[in-house]
Amino acid sequence: MTLRSGADTAEVVEGQNGLPKVQVTTAEAAGEMYLHGAQVTSWTPAGAEDVLFLSERSRWEAGRAIRGGIPICFPWFGNRAGDSAAPAHGFVRTKGWRLESITQGDRGITVSMFTESDAETKRSWAAGFRLVHRVTFGPALTLELVVTNTGTGPMRFEEALHSYFRVARIGDVRVRGLDGASYLDKPDAYRQKIQRGDITFVSETDRVFLDATDAIEIIDEHLRRRIRMAKEQSRATVVWNPWSERAHALSDLSGDEWTRFVCVEAGNVNACAVDLEPGHQHTMKAVVTVAPL
Repeated sequence: MTLRSGADTAEVVEGQNGLPKVQVTTAEAAGEMYLHGAQVTSWTPAGAEDVLFLSERSRWEAGRAIRGGIPICFPWFGNRAGDSAAPAHGFVRTKGWRLESITQGDRGITVSMFTESDAETKRSWAAGFRLVHRVTFGPALTLELVVTNTGTGPMRFEEALHSYFRVARIGDVRVRGLDGASYLDKPDAYRQKIQRGDITFVSETDRVFLDATDAIEIIDEHLRRRIRMAKEQSRATVVWNPWSERAHALSDLSGDEWTRFVCVEAGNVNACAVDLEPGHQHTMKAVVTVAPL
């Protein structure tokens, strides 16, 4: 499947380790999205640097997650309660998806991929579902995760767009937009706390903000840019950086790579999980823009 319109193109090409990806090139932005996990791994607005971080040690193979870009967490977030053998963040980020369409509109080129429940997914999660990831590459990066309950009973699920944003130095970055919000502090035994002011980073940070619907900004003085993420139908925001000790335990991160990203994630997790009736659909949306400071 290929789209060509003037100088704008989107086509399926061979990516890392032979994995297929859709490569998008337009006058306003370039990007790429792998069928492995329907994962966006690059978005570079015209005249700017790539907004997303991708580890040089990412594993590019079936059954393994790609470290960086925007992995999709579904149908659970983090470790699955009561099942230590279940894969972290669910099973769709390591699953092969199918390409549904490539279209061009006023806001850029939209790539749509889908996956569905099957015998393999039902061994670990009995629900019937169809999941579509619709991504528009343009001056903004627009991500829509559409979940349909194709089963016969209600289903409850968690979801997140686990976005890795590239920064110059994590210790000099500020995350703005969560002042006064309540969060669960994972490194501190999930104690509930209140955020005061901007988030700054001096140690491992893993915070799940509940009932947080406002737009978030990442202020990076060294790269002289402000990344903004606005959300729809997302009641939780996750902010994460592993810091040095935890990062060194991750085999798919090298050296000081942990200093060059921050994860700010749109999601519905923990108490903000989604309940969906049979035949119903839920769409979570995130819109990422970047501007100079």
